[in-house]
Amino acid sequence: MSVNIQNAGQVITAYISGEIDHHTARNIREQIDAEVELNQPTLLVLDFSDVTFMDSSGIGLVMGRYRILSKFGAELAIIGASPNIYKVLRLAGIEKLAKLKGRD
Repeated sequence: MSVNIQNAGQVITAYISGEIDHHTARNIREQIDAEVELNQPTLLVLDFSDVTFMDSSGIGLVMGRYRILSKFGAELAIIGASPNIYKVLRLAGIEKLAKLKGRD
């Protein structure tokens, strides 16, 4: 698991790779939160293009970032989710919280 974070003005993009599970979610969360709290973007993009597996910890990761962003009116987007991960995110109702775009 790794996360590479890029800041482009008011947009922060977190490129997540590997697995998002109970063991990795905390590290991902801490890195993203530190960047968000420091820069308070208008948009946080979570790029799931290289995520190979996600359990319920991934849903928690998304929901927690939404909660933080909503404090200062920022938006959340998730891009690049594989068909399986996209389906899990939709079933969890994440589309109500974030813009959601799977792989083309």
